[in-house]
Amino acid sequence: MDEKGPAELLDVRSDDDVVRARRAAREVAITAGLRLVDQTKFITAVSELARNMTRYAGGGEIALAIVRDGGRRGVEATFADQGPGIEDVERAMRNGFTTGNGLGLGLGGAKRLVHEFRIDTAPGSGTRVTVIMWG
Repeated sequence: MDEKGPAELLDVRSDDDVVRARRAAREVAITAGLRLVDQTKFITAVSELARNMTRYAGGGEIALAIVRDGGRRGVEATFADQGPGIEDVERAMRNGFTTGNGLGLGLGGAKRLVHEFRIDTAPGSGTRVTVIMWG
């Protein structure tokens, strides 16, 4: 990645904060010039990951930024929490896996929606997920 613009930081602790994160994701995606279908995918991924962060880690912080790589322009969202971490990432990424009452589409679904997906987690050390959608 050649360049990253200034990040908008969002503290996410509640369902209302998830709604704010969706709005902020939409604004940054529009500013970056993403097509409507890519805006929708990015917003959905942000929503799923923010909801997971509130549900399983008690909340955390999201950083939204416009990124550039050569001639490409896109949006990046980084989710960081101090929750319990994920014991088995491979299992957590599978469709249908859930430790709660959800559908189990959060992590795996978010990964399928975006162009790039990175996760860094370990039991007891929180989780950091970064997603990028290129325009």
